Amino acid sequence: MSDTRVLVAGASIAGPALAHWLRRRGAEVTVVEQAPGLRPGGQAVDARGVAKEVIRRMGLDAAVRAVCTDTAGAYTVDADGKVLETSRADENDGDGYISEIEVLRGDLSRVLYEDTRDGVEYVFGDRIAELTQDADGVDVTLAGGDRRRFDLVIGADGLHSALRAAVFGAREQFVRHLGLVLAFYTVPNEFGLDRWAVDYHEAGRSAGLRPVPDASRAIAMLSFPAAGFDIDYRDVGAQKRLLREQMAGVAWETARILAHVDDTPDFYLDQVAQVVMDRWHLGRVGLLGDAAFSASPMSGAGTGLALVGAYLLAGELAAADWDPAAGFAGYEQRMRQYVEDNQEIGRMHVQMLAPPDPEPEPGPEPDMDALMALIGRAVGGPELPDYEGVPDSGAPSRPSST
Repeated sequence: MSDTRVLVAGASIAGPALAHWLRRRGAEVTVVEQAPGLRPGGQAVDARGVAKEVIRRMGLDAAVRAVCTDTAGAYTVDADGKVLETSRADENDGDGYISEIEVLRGDLSRVLYEDTRDGVEYVFGDRIAELTQDADGVDVTLAGGDRRRFDLVIGADGLHSALRAAVFGAREQFVRHLGLVLAFYTVPNEFGLDRWAVDYHEAGRSAGLRPVPDASRAIAMLSFPAAGFDIDYRDVGAQKRLLREQMAGVAWETARILAHVDDTPDFYLDQVAQVVMDRWHLGRVGLLGDAAFSASPMSGAGTGLALVGAYLLAGELAAADWDPAAGFAGYEQRMRQYVEDNQEIGRMHVQMLAPPDPEPEPGPEPDMDALMALIGRAVGGPELPDYEGVPDSGAPSRPSST
């Protein structure tokens, strides 16, 4: 057992996944989460290609599949609900538009938490207030007053990462908005949804419904173009007003979906954005998941990037005998191409949803070979080393939640 102590900020998906691998590699792990507990619900997230192999290596394949949405596929429809296009979950070896492993974010977070909670210390309802690092460690003060020293600190606290802002600089340096706003929330399943997702597109705006394991509910997803976006991501009332204004008049079931915006338990709206950084570490502080390299929800790869990144970050640190410079460098080198490929797909997806040009100029034919190669790299991801000779306890043993 290593005496390396690691603090992870964030208990959604990237944080608990990293805690799993750090614990197996012999580190003592504390996860601090500002929310008072796990956040339920959320949008459906996918695991494709290399991410499915990471789940298998975690020993969680059965647990994750047990909470899958069991979505059979997706229909694209016109304003009258007539099916224009069909995508099936069993296409492309389960790695297509609808993945065979599709699960609500909150359900996946719960699986990861339950897997790690007895071998990892979780501190809910608290956050990092101050952080100072030197050559040998990091002194951390939590908002609740607790002061501790760690060997490493990892920020897995999402797109709006407070740790990234505190250590690396203001969010404006790294967050790239893609000109699209996305909203999703739970609605009653009064639409006859039965294992099939449905999408409708109109002049750059979209409305969709996603099935969930509870057949009485569904997840609504709405998007609209927005070059400027100055509403505070914490001001939910202003966000709901903006959503109604921008989606007014959109056909299909959009009005019925909007009718539930005030009584939903889990409303979310934000600008579709990516995080672009030259490096994901500074001294003994590193970043993981959306905090480091958000590819945006339009990439369909956020969960995969978090899971694969967690495996490689823990493995490279342990293989470097917990030397931060070498460990972080190995992690970045293995992850960089995977991140850039998925960010490119995210940007392409946003461009596909853009309003049509009324007077389009003929452009060059797309290079389909290059596109298929890009998709192959984005799904297949980086090589996963076995890390032979690196400690692996196989499964975490069981300290506590605060």
